[in-house]
Amino acid sequence: MFSLQNKKAVITGAGSGIGKAIAILFAQQNAEVHIIELSDEAAKATANAIKSSNGNAYTYACNVADQKEVIATFEKIGLHDILINNAGIAHIGKADTTSEEDFDRIVSVNIKGVYNCLFASIPFLKKRGGGAIINMASIAASSGLADRFAYSAAKGAVAAMTLSVAKDYINENIRCNSISPARVHTPFVDGFLHKNYPGKEKEMFDKLSKTQPIGRMAKPEEVAALALYLCSDEASFITGTDYPIDGGFLKLNT
Repeated sequence: MFSLQNKKAVITGAGSGIGKAIAILFAQQNAEVHIIELSDEAAKATANAIKSSNGNAYTYACNVADQKEVIATFEKIGLHDILINNAGIAHIGKADTTSEEDFDRIVSVNIKGVYNCLFASIPFLKKRGGGAIINMASIAASSGLADRFAYSAAKGAVAAMTLSVAKDYINENIRCNSISPARVHTPFVDGFLHKNYPGKEKEMFDKLSKTQPIGRMAKPEEVAALALYLCSDEASFITGTDYPIDGGFLKLNT
């Protein structure tokens, strides 16, 4: 079950965190993995980890916010079966503390970047006879998170794009779903705590972990396992759906 044999997967932002975990797991399930990353060094580190276990991985340095770069990259990749729109950036701020520059930056990566990859990928999926798309959304799309104005707006757009794509291409055998994680323990979290709470990293980590009713943050590998299922043939009846992976955050917090 959950084999990706003879499938080619394109994963954006796979140089670290959730994207890296997805790339490694998909390769373990015999997919040919194509990593799109802003940082060529990070992409190659993930690819080397895959190759060390006899997996197949290829890397492409690309800014997902630049449509010309994205189109050129997908033309190099060619026909594929799976697209994981994972690349994204974070921002902390309220509506009146978010600068126009920061808002535009979030929109360009977290919204336009997803659109650019959909725009470039879907023609190849159609030629392939179908495929699976996963857009990485967030619980921020459906829950009021403090100080996450621009980020929440962008992830709401990702959730809406997922529904549109699922409906528009259902007759062409293209499935599109989204995953909405709560807090996931990635290098980004460690860097955020080190920068904003020097000397209090452990205290703040425990505090953030406990915002999930289950009492901890998710592991990137747990999100990757959900992505694997949704991209496998076993999930062939699933499209147009958002999957929270949140330790009970949305339903059990009071």
